[in-house]
Amino acid sequence: MRLLIVGGGAREHALAWKLAQSPEVDELLVAPGNAGTAAIARNLPIAATDIDALVEVAGRERVGLTVVGPEEPLARGLADRLRARGLLVFGPDAAAARIESSKSWAKDVMRAAGVPTAAAREFSALEPALDWVADAPLPLVVKANGLAAGKGVVVAATRGEAERAVRAMLAERSFGEAGSEILIEECLSGPEVSVLALTDGETIYPLVPATDYKRAGAGDTGPNTGGMGAFAPVPAVTPELAACIRAEILEPTLSELRERGIAYRGVLYAGLMLTESGPRVIEFNCRFGDPETEVVLPLLADDLLPLLLAAAEGRLADVPPPRRHDGACVGVVLASAGYPGSYTTGCPISGLDDLPQGVLAFHAGTAWLDGRIVTSGGRVLTLVARGTNLAEARQCVYEGIARVSYTGKQFRPDIAEPRTL
Repeated sequence: MRLLIVGGGAREHALAWKLAQSPEVDELLVAPGNAGTAAIARNLPIAATDIDALVEVAGRERVGLTVVGPEEPLARGLADRLRARGLLVFGPDAAAARIESSKSWAKDVMRAAGVPTAAAREFSALEPALDWVADAPLPLVVKANGLAAGKGVVVAATRGEAERAVRAMLAERSFGEAGSEILIEECLSGPEVSVLALTDGETIYPLVPATDYKRAGAGDTGPNTGGMGAFAPVPAVTPELAACIRAEILEPTLSELRERGIAYRGVLYAGLMLTESGPRVIEFNCRFGDPETEVVLPLLADDLLPLLLAAAEGRLADVPPPRRHDGACVGVVLASAGYPGSYTTGCPISGLDDLPQGVLAFHAGTAWLDGRIVTSGGRVLTLVARGTNLAEARQCVYEGIARVSYTGKQFRPDIAEPRTL
């Protein structure tokens, strides 16, 4: 079977790496891919948001299954277009992708389903939002309603910070149309957990829980990013808690979507806060998380392709639930200096051929230039290691980081550090 993976980041490299292990895969296509995927797949010079070109190439190349990595093409209806052509796709249609593309709609779904989540108010006008901030208890979370590449969230400890965030989104349009409507939420506290679940809209199979690190700097300082590292499993998620998350969050959400006439086929990603009163949803995403995917897939003991195919065909119950390897996995993102702000590209990368045994390098912002791999984005690589426990995996991945070099290398030194678990 020929597969098409849409996207060009470390998540897509991890998906390509895992799917390439399936004996049923004859060829992998990745659009647009990166320097890492080029080693195991055929990269196509098609942007992940070029819906027309992606639909055309999937038909022309007789692609048996398309796996969509990023959220934007899903929100733009790529899965709808492919299904209309009679092509199989792992990823929800645009109506279902609203679970991520519209935070206010997701809140409405959760309220209707009785899913525990942070209390929130929605605003599209500046003055009512500022009036609310003036009296609301602190801290507050200000969120752009639409897609903002994982960066449209401000945790405001003071009223001034909250007011500036509101003005930036509603008045200055710092996130464009994504911030034309905002949510102002209560600030939850507790460990954060990401649960990525495979579903065909009826059956749901959660994968091993992970924790990611959004802030740019050590100790959760600095601006929000697309993610600076992750680990799995999460010690705080016991089998009992995992069952609770499935029964009280994932299954009611799917049930509510079915009530609304939505057949959700893809990944339902629940971003959770483990509060003193139990797990509560911070956000839902409509796709594999990044960088969580990079630490979850190496722990998956089964062939990924039959699971994705069964979900795409609406028969996930016919496939046994996924099994996981023992041990743990830690991933650390290597970024360009200045990320998530402005950064330079074109810096040669060395050391990728000298990584310790067992360390994987999933490429993100990389490209080939004059016979060398160079940086081409803000998040450059995600280095990943498995170990018998988190401490062993963590030690191994940081040994690998020490061997990789490029001008402006930036990373968090505290991923999976015991005090952050």
